[in-house]
Amino acid sequence: MTDESSVVGLARASLQHFLEKGSVLPVPNTLPEELKGQKGAFVSLKKQGELRGCIGTFRPTRSNIASEIIYNAISAGTEDPRFWPVELEELPEITISVDILEAPEQIDSVDKLDPQQYGVIVKQGRRSGLLLPMLEGVNTVAEQISIAREKAGIGAEEEIGLYRFSVTRYT
Repeated sequence: MTDESSVVGLARASLQHFLEKGSVLPVPNTLPEELKGQKGAFVSLKKQGELRGCIGTFRPTRSNIASEIIYNAISAGTEDPRFWPVELEELPEITISVDILEAPEQIDSVDKLDPQQYGVIVKQGRRSGLLLPMLEGVNTVAEQISIAREKAGIGAEEEIGLYRFSVTRYT
């Protein structure tokens, strides 16, 4: 795909390399500035407009953002429990987006959320659920929190801690 950003190109190359060779793509020797630091990153895969895989980290787990993307692209394509693993033959039909996350900040009110601007994390004890911002069909804070609660297995009546984060999305 020639119109993909270099960030998305790295995610695609990583998944393709893994599907072809069964090994992890090495981090490139020279990295653009946006891939040098340490941040969480989500890789989302869609096929014909439908989600096909989405895995990520909301805090950094690797030495740089490039490595975070490489590993999360492989996980999104092969380890998302909601889907069968992606096959090499379908890779050309898959569109990829990458969200690089800013550090989450705890908030004390739902008034500080906006599903178009901020992602949300809900926490209750050891359970937590995350929802990225700017998702099609998620238009209200109530919908955003409800989906994040459902992902975490947190009931509507349970107290939660709320966190928000912003992202830079690459397509």
